[in-house]
Amino acid sequence: MLTITDLSVSVADQPILDRLSLHVPAGQIHALMGPNGSGKSTLAKTLAGHPAYVVTGGSVTYQGRDLLALEPESRVHAGVFVGFQYPVEVPGVANAEFLRLAYNAKAKATGGKEISAKEFAPILAERIRQSEAPADFDQRELNAGMSGGQRKRNEILQMFVLEPALAILDETDSGLDIDAIKAVARGINAFRRADRAVVLITHFQRLLEMVVPDRVHVLKGGRIVASGGPELATVLEAEGYGR
Repeated sequence: MLTITDLSVSVADQPILDRLSLHVPAGQIHALMGPNGSGKSTLAKTLAGHPAYVVTGGSVTYQGRDLLALEPESRVHAGVFVGFQYPVEVPGVANAEFLRLAYNAKAKATGGKEISAKEFAPILAERIRQSEAPADFDQRELNAGMSGGQRKRNEILQMFVLEPALAILDETDSGLDIDAIKAVARGINAFRRADRAVVLITHFQRLLEMVVPDRVHVLKGGRIVASGGPELATVLEAEGYGR
């Protein structure tokens, strides 16, 4: 699904990622942990195609394609989704209409049929149910007036609407109370399929107790310094990143 080889990235001429390599097969969830400033969000934004993040070396292959050669919208249409750490608030834009337009944009790019608001309503209702998003999210404006935790849950709803093959979730659990974390965890587990993969960026073992990853990687100083099974998260919780 995703192969990153010796990826180096700079922001404003400041090197952040340093020859990072990571392989994520289809059907798996990989957790990415590490101290603040280690490059976790940089990796997510680079994969999304954010123009401020300049690739200075290495390669990224997604389903056999050169991901770095694709424009950001083409990455989304190809099935890459990024749930951001700080989702933006867009007052005046209806959440349901935003989701419908995103759904239609992907459908159009992949040869599918665009649908009306009436046709989209039952689809959105089903995606709200599957993702365990609050029932009124079809009536809200895009993240406007939402708490940080609600915005993160709206990101999970977006993931269910777009049905990507690769989801990169950047600290989706931060700012959530325990009930919201449980709901998000159930959503991620429900999203898991043999033809999908998830990169789950997190600081907390509590999420990984509910969403058990296939692999855990530690990012420090811009590169992967340790990898292991789910038990690695337990070691980090007990001993920190100094080890």
